[in-house]
Amino acid sequence: MKKGNFAIRPATVTDVPVILELIRALATYERAPNDVTATEDGLTEVLFGEKPAAEVLLAFENETAVGFAVFFHNFSTWLGRPGLYLEDLFVRPEDRGKGYGRALLIQLAKIARDRGCGRMEWAVLDWNEPAIQFYLKLSAKPMHEWTVFRLTRDEIAKLAESSLK
Repeated sequence: MKKGNFAIRPATVTDVPVILELIRALATYERAPNDVTATEDGLTEVLFGEKPAAEVLLAFENETAVGFAVFFHNFSTWLGRPGLYLEDLFVRPEDRGKGYGRALLIQLAKIARDRGCGRMEWAVLDWNEPAIQFYLKLSAKPMHEWTVFRLTRDEIAKLAESSLK
């Protein structure tokens, strides 16, 4: 998608430094700048290696990356259809209010539609009221009856090595 001095395009392997820069900017916005352990080499492997784990859309104003969306497919057993899971949507704070976030979501909706997805889902931090209001204006519905659970790498290893008791 290209409009005036704004464009959205799929990321390529040469964009990995920009992707990592945006990940770090997102982490800073989400009050966790020291939690990023991703590296350029690691991102190159998981995004552009033999079995890509996710895809990235980049948003540009002129030649400057102003935002990104990281997404992958999940699956709904009840729908019997793939879904599109939005892991991260981020527009630099100084570039907000210009429609870039909405444009990224529209592009994701087109991808989901074209790939036959039954739904799009994502999570938002409960303190991020501007994002919550933004999503509500798009007719997205919060899923209050669901609780997200997580195992981190160490916990995954511990569970994988546990016995069947």
